[in-house]
This record gives sequence, C-alpha cells and structure tokens, in this order.
Amino acid sequence: MKRKKSKRILFLVLAMMMTAALFTGCGQTTENQESDTTAKEATEDTAQAANAEFTPGTYKAEAEGKDGTITVEVTFSETEITDIQILSQSETDGIGTSALDSIKEQVLGGQTLAVDAISGATMTSNGLLAAIEDTVSQAGGDVESLKNKIVAKENEGETEQLSADVVVIGAGASGVSAAVSAADKGAKVILIEKTSVIGGTSNLSWAGKFYNSSAALDNDVTVNVEEEIANWIVNNHWRVDSAAIRQYVTKSGETYDWLAEKGYPTTFINFGGEQLHMLPAYEDRQDLLKAMLDEAVVKNGGQVLTETTGKKLITNEAGDVIGVSAEKADGTTLEISATSVVLATGGYAANAKMVKELFGFEGINGGLGQNIGEGLEMAWEAGAKIPDNIGGQMLHQTLSTATDNLKKKYESFEASYPLMLCYLPNFMNVGPNGARFRDEAATLTAVAAANTSAFNGAYHMVIVSTSQLKELEANGMNGVNAPSLPGLPPEFYADFTEQFTLDNPWKNVISVFDSMVENGDGYKGNTIEELAVNAGMDVDTFTAEFENYSNAIATGEDTAFGKSAEYLTDMGDEGPYYAVVAKINNLGSVGGLLVNTQFKVLDDNRLPINGLYAVGLESEGVLFNDTYVGNGVGIGYSFTSGRLGGEDAAAYALQAK
Repeated sequence: MKRKKSKRILFLVLAMMMTAALFTGCGQTTENQESDTTAKEATEDTAQAANAEFTPGTYKAEAEGKDGTITVEVTFSETEITDIQILSQSETDGIGTSALDSIKEQVLGGQTLAVDAISGATMTSNGLLAAIEDTVSQAGGDVESLKNKIVAKENEGETEQLSADVVVIGAGASGVSAAVSAADKGAKVILIEKTSVIGGTSNLSWAGKFYNSSAALDNDVTVNVEEEIANWIVNNHWRVDSAAIRQYVTKSGETYDWLAEKGYPTTFINFGGEQLHMLPAYEDRQDLLKAMLDEAVVKNGGQVLTETTGKKLITNEAGDVIGVSAEKADGTTLEISATSVVLATGGYAANAKMVKELFGFEGINGGLGQNIGEGLEMAWEAGAKIPDNIGGQMLHQTLSTATDNLKKKYESFEASYPLMLCYLPNFMNVGPNGARFRDEAATLTAVAAANTSAFNGAYHMVIVSTSQLKELEANGMNGVNAPSLPGLPPEFYADFTEQFTLDNPWKNVISVFDSMVENGDGYKGNTIEELAVNAGMDVDTFTAEFENYSNAIATGEDTAFGKSAEYLTDMGDEGPYYAVVAKINNLGSVGGLLVNTQFKVLDDNRLPINGLYAVGLESEGVLFNDTYVGNGVGIGYSFTSGRLGGEDAAAYALQAK
C-alpha cells in the first residue's frame, strides 16, 4: 500500500503543477522555465524521500537453517525488495531447496515477511526468513510492518470440482506406489501432496527389506518364512495382526521386481544375514518416482497435484467415504469426488505434543516436518477406530546434539567425535539423574540402543575420561578397544569415509570436547562430583554408579548389567571427565489406524469403512505391538502396502462403476 500511496502523491503534485502552468500561459521566459523545472525535480525528490521504506543497496546476512548456515544477499530499492540471492546453504536437496525457492518467491511477490513455513521444511523456512529479516533491518526497513503484512491467497474463496476413481493423499513411497498400482489397474487417479516434493521420507531413507526377493535368492540369502513370521509374532507379544505380517513377509519380495520394472531399481545387500535393498542415489529418487507417476497416473488421465493439502474426508449419509476436500497453495478449495480414498499421509512424528501424549517420547523428530497427523485426524473424524496400541514410534538412531555446532569450527570427522562415542559399547551410559541404565552393548544394535534410551528419559549421557580421550588421540578407536566401527547410518559419515577407520588417530580431541562443552552440548568436570553438578545429575547417585562401574572394570565382572569384560575399557584415574549428551532420533510414528489385509480402514466395530484405505505408516501398527523393532521394514512395508493397497482401492472403485 505504501508503494501505491507514493505514486498517488507524486501524481497529484504533478497534476497541480500542470494546472498552474495552464493558468500562467505559455509565454514564460527561459529563466522561468528553468526555475519551474528545478522546482518540479525538488518536489519529486521530496515526495520520494518522504515515502522511502529502505535505504537502497545490497545487504548480506546469514542464519541457521535445518542443516547449516543459510547466507543471503538481498537488494532493495527505496520502496521494495527487488532481489534475493541465496549465496550458500546446505539444506536437503528437494525438501529444503524447494522450500528456499518457495519462501524467496513469496517474499518478493508479496513484499512481506508474513510467510508461512513450508510444510516439511520449517527450520529451513524460518532460517531463510530470519536472514532476510536481518537485511531488512540493515536497510532501515520496518521489520514489524513487513511481518504483519498479510497477503491474501490469489484464489482464496474459490472452489473447484474434480472427480476420480481413486484419490491418494500423500506422495511418499506408499502414496506413489498406491497411485501407480491403482492406475495400472485402469483407475483414474488423483494424487495430492501437501509439499512440493515427491517421495516423502523415502528421500531420506537408506534401505528397505523385501523378503526373499529374486535378488536375495540369486545371492543365496534365504529367509525361512514360517520361522520369521513366528518369531515376529512372539517378539511383539502376540499383540499384532498375524495375517498382515504374513502378507508382508510373503508379498514384499515381489515389490523388489515391481519397483525395478517401474524404473526405480534397488540394490540387494547381505547386511549381516539380513535381506536389505538400498534405494537409488538420493539425488535421483524424486525424478524416478515422478517418472513412475507420469507413466501410469498421468498417462491414464489422472493428475498429480503438489502443494495441495487434504483437509477433510467427504462422506455420504451411510458413512461411506466418497471423496476429499483439499486446499491448493493459491487458496483454491478442491472438492474431489472418488469411490476410493487412500490415506498415505506419513503419520504424526513431527507433532511433538501428540507423540508425547501417546508415547511419552521427547527426543528428536528425524522424519519430515509435515507429518503432523492430519490424515489420522481426518480418518478418526470419519469413524475410524483408534487402535489399542496407538503410540508406537520408529525409534532408530542415536544423535549427539554437539555435532552441528562443532561442524561450524571443525571438519566433519572431528565434529563427529562425540557422536561416534555414542555408538560404541566401551563407555559408561547414564540417564539424566546419573543412574546407569543398560548394558552399553545395546549401542551395537540400532533399535535396542534407541528404545533402551527412550525408556530412560528425554536423553542420556555418555561418560568419557581424559585417559580414554588420550587413547583415542594416540591410537584411534583401537585405543579404547572398539569392537567395530560405530554403527552410524551411512549418510552420517559419507563425507569422511577415508578417515572413518578404527586405527585413525583422533587429532584435536581435547579441543573438540572442550568446544562441545563451551557450546552447551555436553558437560565437563575435573572430578566426578563436579561433573555431576555441572550436568545436573544427582551427585550421590552418579558417584555411587561411577564407583560400581569402576569396580566392574577392575574385576572384569559387571554385576549390575552383565556387560562383557571386553567392553569394560579402563577409564584411568585422572580428570577432567566429560559427559556427551545423546538423544534418540524418531524416524516416524507407527500406526494410528486399523486395516485389514485389503488395507481397508476399520471402524470401532472392526468393520471396513467403505471407500477408505490406508497404507504406509498410518497402517503399520498392525505389524508391531508398542514400537517399531524392524530393520528396513518401514520403507519395505511402505512400498509393499502402497502397491497392494492401490490395487485393492482400484478394484473396489472399478467394481462400483
């Protein structure tokens, strides 16, 4: 509005000057003409100065995103932001980079800072906005005014009617698979995705499990199906749907070949006897999934609509689901009628309040920020049963809060020192109160490490002595008798693979750990008692536990937890001592809806709700009791349930025609 007002004032000034010229006639002297010209220029300058919003120029600023520092260069005229250049960033390809582009476009287009964070990239969005806000301040602009300038969506209030045989909500692994398989069966499919990115959490995943795939059998790695199913049921205390488990174990192998045929090849690896299949290169995945959708969904007359959020399931008087109401980024409301609706909305792990209420977990969401439970809420509102085992999470990785801050000062290998110690069984682990809570050999197994820690509290601490740090500095991880390399996910050490060996000495190790403490990501004490105080532990509890652990090292017998003597690494008797803060990474929620083996959503009477299907994480609760205990099952089940569920949804829709 200020910009329009400035032009209006200038127009009125010029109009008055022209009127004055008419009244004085055309017989002015050259001197008078020059005088009028000078007066006109002075008036224009005064009007522009009075309405200037910024000091023109280009300003530079930076702020923290999700994966590192975002640096921007923003150019201003007197009245507007004219250009935004992102000089450097390290956000996730696809998810993060798409958010950066979207925020930039909205700020420039609306001349506003009142821009909502992009679904799935909140930290990235807020980081870019913070950097731009900094440049506004440097340019003398009114930050609060720009933060309060609400720009109406282009088509807000407009409604568009669409129709399909099958609507799929969510374009992650399960949603894409469901849309493609339904289209292959002849259904017209509309796939909607709230973000601008196709692939969801599969873009972050490493590998999936497809039991007895043709590739596994070719490599002579065979799983005894009956034994696997029986053990699965027992390990989950029989509180599972054994028919759903059998379907996944016996049908997932076919998914390997199906994906390959669709142009999304996975690579079999024998992972310690487990049949895992690595997904394609991270940078290729979204394009491969888009090609699958083009070849099946679009070619069959369907649509793929990104930046479109499902809002409510449409039901008839009988309670059947007959479509979905959604909202596009431009504000348009879509009323999509369909015979089958497939929920593939990725769970609720990014909804911290919901996770805390249902599971008591307060760790880190390692999945996508857009997964806040909207799909579940829609289904529950339409009559879906809330399962008795609601709340399970996919706790899978251990993180050190120190890593990101250390990377600002040290190379990646050095910045990862505290993190690597969290994955080794050779160090004492204690909870927030200072009590030891497990045989630290649990760190050798991802799910065991995650769940033992999460049961203990919001975080745990890894205790390391100066003596141990000196051994690491002299002899690398061999110096502390590490049994193997830390079981970090491959992407954690991708940029320091050559240094990631057991015998590589840890340079600058004391400096790194001191920086960790200075950054507030760990604690230090010259004595055990001082460490307890600084870390907020109960002094009596921690000193007693430390004494017992020291006795275990001396005798080679851990009477408290039975830790093997080979992992009882000497701590020496000199300070200072350090405590590394470790948190658990939640890759996604597990379940929230009950489904049968046709992936139909069940109501409170455990009967199918006509027209409503669920695949992926929303339906995964039928496989597990109270939490995820698999390895590669999450992504393997997503692709498999999507493939099978899409076929079932198409069959129902086409039969109804």
